[in-house]
Amino acid sequence: MSIWNKKPLIKLLAEAEDSEKGLKRTLTAWSLIALGIGAIIGAGLFVRTATAAAQSAGPSVTLAFIVAAIGCALAGLCYAELSSSIPISGSAYTYTYATMGEFLAWIIGWDLILEYAVGGATVGIAWSEYLNDLLVNVIHTSPIPFEFSHSPFQTSPEGVHGIINLPALFIVTIISLLLIKGIQESAFVNGLIVILKTTIVILIIYIGWKFINPVNHTPYIPQSSIFTDEHGIDHSYGGIMGILGAAGTVFFAFIGFDAVSTAAQETKNPKTAMPIGILGSLAICTVLYILFAHVLTGVATVEDFRTGGKEASVAFAINKYMIGYEWLGEFVTIAILAGFSSVILVLLLGQSRVFYAMGRDGLLPKMFSDVHPKFKTPYKANLAILVIVGGFAAFIPGDIVGDMTSIGTLFAFVLVCISVIILRKKEPDMVREFKTPFVPFVPILGAFVCLAMMYGLGWINWMRLFIWMAIGIVVYFSFSRKNSVLNNPEETK
Repeated sequence: MSIWNKKPLIKLLAEAEDSEKGLKRTLTAWSLIALGIGAIIGAGLFVRTATAAAQSAGPSVTLAFIVAAIGCALAGLCYAELSSSIPISGSAYTYTYATMGEFLAWIIGWDLILEYAVGGATVGIAWSEYLNDLLVNVIHTSPIPFEFSHSPFQTSPEGVHGIINLPALFIVTIISLLLIKGIQESAFVNGLIVILKTTIVILIIYIGWKFINPVNHTPYIPQSSIFTDEHGIDHSYGGIMGILGAAGTVFFAFIGFDAVSTAAQETKNPKTAMPIGILGSLAICTVLYILFAHVLTGVATVEDFRTGGKEASVAFAINKYMIGYEWLGEFVTIAILAGFSSVILVLLLGQSRVFYAMGRDGLLPKMFSDVHPKFKTPYKANLAILVIVGGFAAFIPGDIVGDMTSIGTLFAFVLVCISVIILRKKEPDMVREFKTPFVPFVPILGAFVCLAMMYGLGWINWMRLFIWMAIGIVVYFSFSRKNSVLNNPEETK
């Protein structure tokens, strides 16, 4: 029972072809692009842009988006090759199992559980906060009481203790049930949300363009200096270091496109649709991000982002400078709520498909690979995730996890880049509908950029990652190794 056993490629491809017992193939390339946009355009666009401009880059935050997009594109090219060549659920977990063996596959699977579960719960908590903002500032009614919209670990300035975050639990529950109903229905709802929030982003770009004040873009790249925020933390502002710092901040706005690859086994023609879905969603979002950042930094000043707007800088800029378009500021809140909803949907989709793949391989309980007889979805995996993510969202404060989601994602990116190089060496004759260009240069550069961003996340997040991985290693040697299908072929028969 070697921990380095690799899952034979022929076995993976056979599982992908076994559609009678497996997941239902209903997604098209356009469905995948919508899933990618649904995951990428969220709070990152409306919150991170202003934060990066205020703390690091000023108007040159547009250049930071380009740097971050390059890092994502390098990893995206690798994802596109692997997802079209191995069109099966599991994403980076499956690719690692085929190239680097069971133990590293378990590590990345455990890492993806961290990424998707923690990310989904954190976004659910943020959804709850913005729901109260919508009730108060847009609908002009009373917010949900503090005790029923915050965790037991939180206390209001008036001394009210939280009991349970019901709105966060509600949105996680609704989306989990939608995912159980079917991937096609989930993709349809996600498509509607994507149309809504993309329309609002385009409206802000179109209307805001005529309110750009050229003075706010002068100089476009500020001189190098140090900016100290309200918490006493120093940030490199301006110059090349400011742009790189901002790239690290806005990179997290791109996180989520990798979840598209987890739906490979539910895609009609994955060999052509997966590259289109992954790279297409990245390209569309990059263009929107750059144009949006250019307009936002042209309409308002850096000082506005530092003092007046902060988390709500977009609505603040619209209400202060775009006279006559205050209604657009209200729609931003709606767009953020919609954006959060689709991000949660794609993260929970990715999480359930990783559970499904690991359950099928015996590394998690086999019940997670059970498919609903009618809906053809891994419903037991979805229910388990509902309990885990819903419990976290209902009872734990959102700021506990910080950037754990980001470091988990970057780690997955690194292993995917390495997997491309290994598969090119080990399986040179494998049919590749899409090929990553300039191998091994592109995968090596992609891994290097992602490791550099991981380094920038600080020692606290590295410590949390190591603790999580240590727990995972204990689980692997106490359960997964003994129950692995690959390590127990006779028992499986």
